[in-house]
Amino acid sequence: MDAPVGPGDAQLPLSVGLIEKDTNGDTLWVWCYPTITEEFRELLLRKCCLREEKESVHPFLYGQYKRTWFYIASNQVESGSVLEKVTHFCVVLTAKDFNPEKYAAFSRILCRIYLKQGSPVPMMESYISVLTKGACRSEENGMFLCRDYDQRKAFLSSSVKDVVSQFGMETIILYTAVMLKKRIVVYHPKLEALQEFTRTLPAFAWHRQDWSIVLPYVHQNQEEIEALKNCTGYVAGFHDPDVSNRPDLYDVYVNLSESNITVSPGAKEALTLGKLHKDIGQLILQSAEDPETSDSQIIKDICGKTREILATLRSFAEASNDHEKPAINTELLRQKRFPPATENFLFHLGAAEQMLQT
Repeated sequence: MDAPVGPGDAQLPLSVGLIEKDTNGDTLWVWCYPTITEEFRELLLRKCCLREEKESVHPFLYGQYKRTWFYIASNQVESGSVLEKVTHFCVVLTAKDFNPEKYAAFSRILCRIYLKQGSPVPMMESYISVLTKGACRSEENGMFLCRDYDQRKAFLSSSVKDVVSQFGMETIILYTAVMLKKRIVVYHPKLEALQEFTRTLPAFAWHRQDWSIVLPYVHQNQEEIEALKNCTGYVAGFHDPDVSNRPDLYDVYVNLSESNITVSPGAKEALTLGKLHKDIGQLILQSAEDPETSDSQIIKDICGKTREILATLRSFAEASNDHEKPAINTELLRQKRFPPATENFLFHLGAAEQMLQT
């Protein structure tokens, strides 16, 4: 298990690397500082897309592997550049914090330096400046400051309203799956669409503020699938449609390109919907359909309803003698005689919140 990351640590990248595709069509890892494992290098070579036949350069991609985030900025090299034998290159940053906007801005600065200088040395100087001062100079945009990129803004940067607009009342399935820490697999052929959608879903459980469940860019590679299976609950993005044939990987499957949500047979009992879910779904719909309502207000409205549900759950909790957090007395919960779907949801939510007596 990784050591906890403190606020100071979370602001800083772990490494910077450089991948090039040369005029012979070879894609090579050419430099990094300080160092990363061979396993991670191979993963990043796979993620950067430069090995693909199609010349599809994604300006910025990000993902997560074994609790480490990677951020990849790609560039095509124009003729006449100092990088004479290079057709494309990627600057890769790894970090412990989820903050795509921060690392997109920083990686763009590093890309411009490399395009102009043709050497990783001035890139490393800017990287070390960020490590030591939390800032570096950008020729075009003045100063890059880590403190300008608040973590909370990263959590609020995507649109819950867009998710509700696409899925309507079915959004309640996504809310319930996130609340119960279920395994959500999302398919879309476009990586940018996957990244935008997957980063939105943890906001449904805003009280946790846990974006470590997001794995927006997963290949069906043995190491990646094994790492995924070691996660208890997640929102995982795939751009390979064959993932629909892997029910061992998901409780809920979202075909984002066709706006379709499927609950796997094994998860149907836990995700049985009732009047409580309908009420939550209506609240989400009404909030999102108001053109005056911002995404942050929608999240606030959902969070208010979630707090009510958690307060109900805590009302059945009893303090234990060993100073652990209170655990739910399941007998008290049963005696309340909630509708079956509500009782079922509360039991599973108690388990997800680690409040059940063992």
